[in-house]
Amino acid sequence: MFKGSIVALITPFRDGAVDEPALQSLVDWHIAQRTHGIVPCGTTGESPTLNHEEHKRVISLCIEAASGRVPVIAGSGSNSTDEAVALTRFAEQAGADGALVVTPYYNKPTQQGLYEHFRVINDSVKNLPLIIYNIPGRSVVDMSVETMTRLFELPHIIGVKDATGDVARASQQRAAMGPGFCMISGNDGTTLGFMAHGGHGCISVTANVAPAACAAFQEACMAGRYEEALSWQDRLMDLHEGLFLEASPAPAKYGASLLELCSEEVRLPLVPIGDKTRTAVRRAMSRAGVLDG
Repeated sequence: MFKGSIVALITPFRDGAVDEPALQSLVDWHIAQRTHGIVPCGTTGESPTLNHEEHKRVISLCIEAASGRVPVIAGSGSNSTDEAVALTRFAEQAGADGALVVTPYYNKPTQQGLYEHFRVINDSVKNLPLIIYNIPGRSVVDMSVETMTRLFELPHIIGVKDATGDVARASQQRAAMGPGFCMISGNDGTTLGFMAHGGHGCISVTANVAPAACAAFQEACMAGRYEEALSWQDRLMDLHEGLFLEASPAPAKYGASLLELCSEEVRLPLVPIGDKTRTAVRRAMSRAGVLDG
């Protein structure tokens, strides 16, 4: 089962292209900082603006750089079922440890449509663990616990990245599917409560700029040391909020640039953050102890 602090990895760009050396250096840095897993080509990786060749290349580069040291869970979702099947099959062939498959956005499928979408993807792979990415704020559809329970009966669907922001959802899912259903938070700010409700980790935006702190927070939660986890939460909360003052991942990329990890370049329709957000992100990183000054 996947667990702990799993970074929703940014995709570094330079002059409009994927910065491949920076990408692989990021993976090495995260492993050195005790990050427990890597998710390339998710929302934070700007997957909607990667073409198919870039998408596959980013996944391959992350798998190569990780070299089995931590699991790589490849983002492979799409609002097109055929496209999601193709990307998920590629992830399996490339050697990913799992795939993160977002609920179809824009189409607004019914619960039965969601079930059939994920069933077809499940049937397309041989032995790849699949995580449902439930993010109603971006996809406009919310997979019900009942639909998720049906999908968990399929052989390859093992869990959910829950970005609903509803902490109670973790307990509802646990009641329906038991502790063997892998529940990963998709919201840094509510992860403390999510873990107390039986969650197993977080696919984290904040880990892009504070990986060691996010790992320590998760390790405290997993060990049941919630007083210690709360102290990490207090230290990181400003940063959790600051990284969403403008459209993500632009604030996280600015933070990474302050750490000299990569450029802050994003692709349209995203744009670099404004001065007010820059100040807020810098201050939050300082309060979190990841940036001097």
